[in-house]
Amino acid sequence: MNTRIFLIRHGATVLTAEDRFAGATDVPLSDEGREQARRLGARLSGEKVAAVYASTLGRTIETARLVSEPHGLEVQPREGLREISHGHWEQMTRREVDEKYPEESAAWEADPYTFAPVGGESGLAVTARALPALLEIVRSHQGEQVMVVSHKATIRLLLSSLLGFDPRRYRDNLDQNPAALNIVDFKGAIRARLTLFNDTSHYMDAGLAIPAVPTARLSKWWHNPPVPKRGDL
Repeated sequence: MNTRIFLIRHGATVLTAEDRFAGATDVPLSDEGREQARRLGARLSGEKVAAVYASTLGRTIETARLVSEPHGLEVQPREGLREISHGHWEQMTRREVDEKYPEESAAWEADPYTFAPVGGESGLAVTARALPALLEIVRSHQGEQVMVVSHKATIRLLLSSLLGFDPRRYRDNLDQNPAALNIVDFKGAIRARLTLFNDTSHYMDAGLAIPAVPTARLSKWWHNPPVPKRGDL
């Protein structure tokens, strides 16, 4: 039987525009984030949804409640779905981290999958807890449609694992906008197909399904690629 997972990132928070590390910090949704979630809820209101799960952090719980409100479902928290912890980087801006911990920052840029800042988690550690949590949901809802609300890094790591991408490049290859909708269809619990990715057409002003070129920071490579030498042009 096929199982469909509506894999959703939480809406924008009060720190989204400040470009701060807030993975383990329990920051609330902004008014913009709540509106994004409501619009996604309206978009999915006609779908038959069996259950809704979310990370234990407040921003995901609230997003899940808003998105699932048309269905009258109770949100079921799952610790494994929470966001990556950035340890002593938490609540610092990226520029502050670069200046205060340059060696850690460089190591993280080189390999965010196996490296973790002091007191934080690696991408590998996040995958080790998030993937079993997601697959258990899939096994519990065979043949059904389920909402799962999680976080930017966690979702990108899950998709990297499910689709066989190089997880060391999850920050370069995959993006997740606030309140983005991803659809993953499972055949059993081990075969997954990505049917929709990072879709925010439910809250785009123009109502278009084609997103703009990403401007939010993904990695230094994305925003500051090496400048080609004259002989390379």
